[in-house]
Amino acid sequence: MNFFKYIKAVGTGPKSNRDLTKEEIIEAIDGILQNKCESEQAAAFLMLLRVKLESDEELAGCLEACEKYIKKDDIPQSVELGYSFDGKTDQPYLFPLFSSVLNDFFKQHKEIEPFKLVISGDKLQPAKSGLFVKELAQAIELDDNIIAFYDRKEYFEELSNLTQLRKKLYMRTIFNTVEKLLNPANSKYAITSAFHRPYVEKYIKLFGHNYENLLILKGSEGSTEVFSNSKYWIKEGEEIVEKPIKLADFDINYTEKYENITLEENLKILENPSAELMKLVKLNVAIILFTAKRVESIEKAYEMLNKKDCCIVRFWKWLLK
Repeated sequence: MNFFKYIKAVGTGPKSNRDLTKEEIIEAIDGILQNKCESEQAAAFLMLLRVKLESDEELAGCLEACEKYIKKDDIPQSVELGYSFDGKTDQPYLFPLFSSVLNDFFKQHKEIEPFKLVISGDKLQPAKSGLFVKELAQAIELDDNIIAFYDRKEYFEELSNLTQLRKKLYMRTIFNTVEKLLNPANSKYAITSAFHRPYVEKYIKLFGHNYENLLILKGSEGSTEVFSNSKYWIKEGEEIVEKPIKLADFDINYTEKYENITLEENLKILENPSAELMKLVKLNVAIILFTAKRVESIEKAYEMLNKKDCCIVRFWKWLLK
């Protein structure tokens, strides 16, 4: 394989660099995934492509190349949570707590069709070091009635095998963008995260056609979880709409912050979550219910999730009169 032509296309300098066509990027990514080029060539290409900045067509071609290798399951009534693969340091993962909240919700609202949550994990990827999804998922018993965890080593081994090469580069590459939503379960709904509007548009253009509904969340550390005031973007017709999420509107006053949170700390938090943390859990579940089109708004979903709690409070107030 003449891989040098792709390195030359993206790495000869600002005046001579060019974007690859979709066919070219597919062939280049195929060459990397199938080890048809030297690891040094793959590293050079990924680094130079990142410095050039990937075009929308290059991102789409990379995703198309990856999809040929993914061993897919079929759980259409599911929401894929597109966590980043480089881990978290400031806040715990909440997703193991989503199960009990969703189970209670579906028991109380039998008219609403249940769904699963789809979460992917792999070894820690660059560009930072933190607690990563697979590390937590392997240390805890997840409720497989609600959460379907997919180990990327099993459904996309070719990309998983590039972990050591990516660690040597210690920088983000085109794979960091594409891997967030690989849709291993053919989910109809998905949530992923972005911090800046240009990436929102990129993600909707890149991933939107794969889902009936895609919500882009300004989540914590590239995750699909909210811990502070945030916002989300969703496509309505041809327009991308931005809406705020303010914790005060949900009577949430969460102020905890961690430094380089460990697996042990995260497990302890999950074993004994505070009242404020459980409010956050319900807010995040409300976002998921809205994304899955089960409820017309995040506010309505949060109200429904707290309905039983409200009834208990009113009951005790009545007894104390």
